[in-house]
Amino acid sequence: MDPGSKYQPYTPVHLPDRQWPSKIQRTAPIWTSVDLRDGNQALASPMNEEQKIIFFKTLVKCGFKEIEVAFPSASDTDFGFVRRIIEDGLIPDDVYIQVLSPAREELIRRTFEAVKGAKNVVFHMYNAASPLFREVVFNNDQARTVDLAVRHTKLVRELMEHYSKPENGGTNFRYEYSPETFSQTEPDFAIQLCDAVREAWGLASPGNKIIFNLPNTVEMSPPNHYADLIEYFCRNIKHRDSVIVSLHPHNDRGCGVAAAELGMLAGAERVEGCLFGNGERTGNVDLVTLALNLFTQGVQPGPLMFTDLPSVIEVVTGCNDIPVHPRHPYAGELVMTAFSGSHQDAIKKGFAAQEKRWNAGDKQWLMPYLPVDPADLGLTYEAVIRVNSQSGKGGIAYLLTQALGVELPRRMQVAFYQVIQAVADQTSKEISTDDIVQAFSKHYHVPIAGVPKTDGRFKLHSFRLYDGDESTEAEPLNGTSTPRVRKLVGKIVHNGETVDVTGTGNGPISALMDAIEKHFNIFVNVREYSEHAITRPGALDLGSAATSSHSQTRAQAASYVELVKSEDTRQFGEQKAKGFWGAGVDVDITSAGLKAVLSALSTVD
Repeated sequence: MDPGSKYQPYTPVHLPDRQWPSKIQRTAPIWTSVDLRDGNQALASPMNEEQKIIFFKTLVKCGFKEIEVAFPSASDTDFGFVRRIIEDGLIPDDVYIQVLSPAREELIRRTFEAVKGAKNVVFHMYNAASPLFREVVFNNDQARTVDLAVRHTKLVRELMEHYSKPENGGTNFRYEYSPETFSQTEPDFAIQLCDAVREAWGLASPGNKIIFNLPNTVEMSPPNHYADLIEYFCRNIKHRDSVIVSLHPHNDRGCGVAAAELGMLAGAERVEGCLFGNGERTGNVDLVTLALNLFTQGVQPGPLMFTDLPSVIEVVTGCNDIPVHPRHPYAGELVMTAFSGSHQDAIKKGFAAQEKRWNAGDKQWLMPYLPVDPADLGLTYEAVIRVNSQSGKGGIAYLLTQALGVELPRRMQVAFYQVIQAVADQTSKEISTDDIVQAFSKHYHVPIAGVPKTDGRFKLHSFRLYDGDESTEAEPLNGTSTPRVRKLVGKIVHNGETVDVTGTGNGPISALMDAIEKHFNIFVNVREYSEHAITRPGALDLGSAATSSHSQTRAQAASYVELVKSEDTRQFGEQKAKGFWGAGVDVDITSAGLKAVLSALSTVD
């Protein structure tokens, strides 16, 4: 590849004292959607009238106050759509519809006929200004290009005066002019052309500003060059206080959003674009990304609201028949999702730290890997962490907590991670939350609603606890004194057979361990135990969980136990000893602990 002799680089603007690099955007621009015109013409199958109506209503709902609705002179379909939204009263009083026309008399007249009777209209006229288009497409020079724009601007003014009269519709008009291919036009000629148009229109004032839309019709240079062109234009256009400078960036170099952001820093007050960047070739600038980029910097993006982004996506993809890419900023299915183990661990810790901050009154969003709160966009936290073979223990534990309310100890997370990794490696697919829940239920034998029930080798059937020891008559537990010994009398199901057991110890779990040794000749020790209340509704199916006669509450509790074999001399505080984890859930914390022991015991090899 040797492009040097084939492709011509852009010519920089001489602007040694440029100001835009040191500025910060603190306000929102005027937002103008061109989905129904520029976006529609780029579709393989343009929208029908009903789809356009749905799309128009969605744009209004999102908060757009300027919507380019059609190129009315291009087809009867476009003309009819404009007439329908006017005659059916679909345009809110505070919304300007925008219509587009080239600088041709018969097309301009046809466009005015289309908008007759509308309350507020932006009339947008354009003609190409760059040397390539002047010389190759239209065989014009600079003088003829200016004359074309001036003559037709005077016609636009004449027709505005006519259709603004009450007897002819009483429309309130604004005028927008675009020197098409602005970014490839000589900067001084673009300014000369726009000054001539403003003079020909003759109505521009600080209270009635003319809109100069400066298209990056084909993105041929980096965004900093576009910003230089905009700042140069803003500095040198006459009567700047009577002008709204508007941007219309395309995305041929993949820099449309950056070009718009830098162009606003350079002085532009208005942006034209499409939802999710639909448009010719690589598309128009993406207004959703632009708006939410502002939002994440603490700037309200004007009247635009994307608090229900999924419904907007549904309308756009349905009407345009173009999917939103899974990695599309903000809107993609995967952009709020972490698969990587290290990312998942950071996000999990971020949520825990954020909960503490928010409880203390600090509502600032500070989250690893997530620049925006999914809830602000109408998204749930369910898809923030998803699991595949690249995922880590933190993400798996997070999803389990979200689904069931259980909070695994850190070392149990490691053990359960290995269970999920085996499933992921075996299936070579993404592991869903349902997959994780089912694996948890199956491996630890925890009953969960909607998951096929699986019993372990050991299962708690029933039990009673007593104060006392083997030398005295056992008395039922009454809680009135501190016992020297606890005695457990119960039934345990072992491989489907119910066995009566008894055991003693300094607590319920040690009493159960004693019973296990006596009746099953299995010798294990508890290396780690933890418990917590389940404070959020989950899918845990307790069923007949109140097995203890002492259950007084329906609050759920979870217990986790790690067992090690007694003959393993490494078990005390050393990581090398193999552990066996179990989990138990019940309305009674004692029952939950006993179930956890039997759950772990079922995995002992």
